[in-house]
Amino acid sequence: MIIKVYSGTVLGLDTTQVEVEIDVSQGLSSFIIVGLPDKAVDEAKERVRSAIKNSGFNFPRHKLTVNLAPADIKKEGPAFDLPIALGIIEAENNFNFNLKDCLFIGELSLDGTLRPIQGVLPITIFAQEHGVKYIFVPVANAQEASLVEGIKIIPVNNLIELILHLKGDKVILPQPHELFIELPSKDRNFEVDLAFIKGQEQAKRALEIAAAGAHNLLMFGPPGSGKTLLAKALVGILPTMTKSEILEVTKIYSVAGSLPVSQPIIRDRPFRQPHHTSSGVALVGGGTYPKPGEISLAHRGILFLDEFPEFSRSVLENLRQPLEDGQVTVSRAQGSVTFPSRFTLVAAQNPCPCGYYNDSVKHCMCTPTQILKYHKRISGPLLDRIDLHIEVPRVDFDKLTSIESSESSNHVRLRVEQARNIQAKRFETLKIKANSEMGINEIKTYCQIDFASQELMRSAVSQFRLSARSYYRILKLSRTIADLADSEKIETIHVAEALQYRPKEVI
Repeated sequence: MIIKVYSGTVLGLDTTQVEVEIDVSQGLSSFIIVGLPDKAVDEAKERVRSAIKNSGFNFPRHKLTVNLAPADIKKEGPAFDLPIALGIIEAENNFNFNLKDCLFIGELSLDGTLRPIQGVLPITIFAQEHGVKYIFVPVANAQEASLVEGIKIIPVNNLIELILHLKGDKVILPQPHELFIELPSKDRNFEVDLAFIKGQEQAKRALEIAAAGAHNLLMFGPPGSGKTLLAKALVGILPTMTKSEILEVTKIYSVAGSLPVSQPIIRDRPFRQPHHTSSGVALVGGGTYPKPGEISLAHRGILFLDEFPEFSRSVLENLRQPLEDGQVTVSRAQGSVTFPSRFTLVAAQNPCPCGYYNDSVKHCMCTPTQILKYHKRISGPLLDRIDLHIEVPRVDFDKLTSIESSESSNHVRLRVEQARNIQAKRFETLKIKANSEMGINEIKTYCQIDFASQELMRSAVSQFRLSARSYYRILKLSRTIADLADSEKIETIHVAEALQYRPKEVI
């Protein structure tokens, strides 16, 4: 007798349906799982056996074969425990469950209780898109799954409860879809508010522009000048995430296993701050079975790299392609997977190894050779992909002790959101959310400049030897500055401001 139960497995961020086939036949007692299972799937034999027995059901004493189809796709993780156990119970007890429109996922403990698993959200989205009516998940994953509407989420505590539900003896009520009703408040309180950062008006202006157009930013200045504080304050002026962005980010965190059980939804834009000793795999993603890295966990948010030159050069070079394409493809022997990586890069560095080159108070102790070697740790092509280069100088005593408060993050965020609304309307027919994502065609359409601005750009390109990439990035930055000024056209003053944010060694 062959029983079929449907489940799913996540490959990258995509889901494939898995048909769990259970065959109980005559022969010596054995339990075999086929279909390219990994170690966690193969160990399901012991978990399932104990869970079934401890739940009061009979376990077959004959030859038991479990096939996970399609057989040419690698299966990983403990999510198949529940469908395997259900199929065995149905086959052994001659139950006749109607499982045609159902999908089952969950890890079993030895007493039959279900534990939470990774990747519930993408599996639920897949099930909804393919017409599945019911998805059975562990109770701890029910809220995460309830982000998806159009499918009934059945939260299961244990095997006994599931069997009683399928027999109709004690029906489990579906999880309500209610998590999207409450989006983040616009007047949120963040760890760092711009109102409490003294001085640094130019840096704050650059933060506003970076937030308005999702532009990459590099800050350099002496130790203690406030670079890290400014980077953390940037989160507070980013626009509120839309429902589609919340779903995108939550899906990534679900697959990565970084979604807390107490917080089944990511409502605020991510802020990731990997240490400078991080490897390329940690930053980009990968592993035997590829998982998202820091750049994908920062999707639609901020990737902050403090002590920028201290990162390995080979690690930093991995950022070049994701910064251009907004996605990264990781290839391994098992296949290739693509993760989204549309993040805003914010980097901070000292001007030299000792940190006091051109400082107004302390004297720099570095030789010209040391300074040059320090700056060469970051390649020109990577710097060329950063739109805003700003100096964060030492704050003098009078400003530091001033009782006057600067503009709050909530006020700045209002202007940022107004600029983002302009961009949303501009790109409503395109798969673009911010000016920094524009390609050549969009730049030619939306970044036209007048004759005076063209002459200014001509002079800048010639004098400062700007690359074609730099030219187009300046145009995109000018478009954002114009949006913040609520200007339909890009004026010369907007281009001039964009030009001043190019690296000093170039300009």
